[in-house]
Amino acid sequence: MKGRRPSLSSRTIWINNKPSGRYCFSEDHPFHPFRIELTEDLLRRCGALPDERIVAPFPLEEADQVIRKIHRKDYVDTAIALSAANPDARIVSNAEQYGLEADGDTPYFPGMHEATVAVAAGSLAAADAVMSGRADRALHLAGGLHHAFPNRSSGFCVYNDAAAAITYLRDKYKARVLYIDTDVHHGDGVQWFFYTDPDVFTLSIHETGKFLFPGSGFAHERGDSSGYGSCLNLSMEPYTEDDSWLDCFSQAIEKVAHAYRPDIIVSQHGCDAHAFDPLAHIHCSMRIYREMPKIIHRLADRYTEGKWVALGGGGYDHWRVVPRAWSLLWLEMSGHSLLTQIDSAFCGGLLPEQWSAFQSPSKPSDLPNTWLDDVACWIPMPRRAEITAKNKTMLEIALQHIG
Repeated sequence: MKGRRPSLSSRTIWINNKPSGRYCFSEDHPFHPFRIELTEDLLRRCGALPDERIVAPFPLEEADQVIRKIHRKDYVDTAIALSAANPDARIVSNAEQYGLEADGDTPYFPGMHEATVAVAAGSLAAADAVMSGRADRALHLAGGLHHAFPNRSSGFCVYNDAAAAITYLRDKYKARVLYIDTDVHHGDGVQWFFYTDPDVFTLSIHETGKFLFPGSGFAHERGDSSGYGSCLNLSMEPYTEDDSWLDCFSQAIEKVAHAYRPDIIVSQHGCDAHAFDPLAHIHCSMRIYREMPKIIHRLADRYTEGKWVALGGGGYDHWRVVPRAWSLLWLEMSGHSLLTQIDSAFCGGLLPEQWSAFQSPSKPSDLPNTWLDDVACWIPMPRRAEITAKNKTMLEIALQHIG
């Protein structure tokens, strides 16, 4: 039931994102919780998000304990101090060394610590519900802050809720975790948190760090010490399109899941590899956001008895991309009957007529009216064969250490 930790009849749950709505740097910052409101609006207009599927996050006190376990004390103390309405000038002068400077990508804001702990509380609730057996699958769209490090923020991410959820799964359940990151930016924070841990496998598909933040995520990054071999990076060329992206992803994840045999899958679903996204250079369509969740779902059923936790992440075309991509993720996780139409109709069929009723100065006049994109209308991408060949070579190198 909403607001409680339930004994569920449904096997897929949606973690209530409203407590995480305070995680907002400013009204004009690209990482804005409005993206989640738009997604919820679309799903409700489809009749796909009933209240009985919505579950409360962990209590903040429990989440705070996990955050303090994975992040360095001086960093957490500084983040708390910067969360005041008027932080002390001495603390403000130290903000830059922790990645929280006022004019940076991840600026401090009032209530920042509590807001970010609330994000972690949702991801912890998802992880516990699935691993305990109360649910098979859980989605927390406010989560996925994958760039945060133990000692600093990075890339719009203050605390690393994905690392918190994985740490919780390791500590409480001794689970072997397969972490899959589909954000167009390398999942660097999660990778480095577990770089020496043989019981956490991190796989990230992203635009190559040669051209895109955070400048990491190459094939030679394979883990270290006892964790060597438990890390895989698919570093995709700029202007990669659907077929090459999905070919690399499906081959890699099938091989990894077979070799690693996880107890649970935790996935991050930034949807900024779309051609419309303003912060990257990949040229994929909505098709990858229909296919990647389908692939992950199939692997969860095969290897983890269905156990799958999904988190949100990046995605900066708030209107045309994020709501459709995240809705497709939920429809796949929950096995909604609408998928039959989407998989058989031209461009996935029509979106609800009244979507979206939200009014905003940023609302484009040309909102899509179908679930998928009509790529036949797109200008053909030059160098397609060359890009595909480079990605294929990269994949062969990346998979060399996977048994």
